[in-house]
Amino acid sequence: MSLRHLNVLAEDDDDPMLSAVNLVDVFLVLVVALLTAVAVQTQTSANESVTIIRNPGQPDMEVVVREQGKEVRFKGAGSAAQGQGVRAGVAYKLEDGNIVYIPETGAAPASASAGGAGGAATPVPAKP
Repeated sequence: MSLRHLNVLAEDDDDPMLSAVNLVDVFLVLVVALLTAVAVQTQTSANESVTIIRNPGQPDMEVVVREQGKEVRFKGAGSAAQGQGVRAGVAYKLEDGNIVYIPETGAAPASASAGGAGGAATPVPAKP
């Protein structure tokens, strides 16, 4: 009896290729799991809105806005926007935190709107 028992233990089933095949299977499962995680992460991050400011405060500053897979780039001219527009109205911040914008009429001078009159225009609440 003991001879038969020793014969079972002495079998040469230690083929090195069997362990290599098992390792390949384990690595294939890990690769598929990692690829699935990357695909899910990419899909969720494509729907996010992101704003990136490159070189802040420098003359070559750039603002990159990514919304719903689209990318828009805004580049600075290297100088302040001084004197490149006209006054369009007056904005007031109320005590409760709301901001009210009162557009100016074309004929009203800038000094008439300083008191908040702004002509016959109605206040338009702006989003804070």
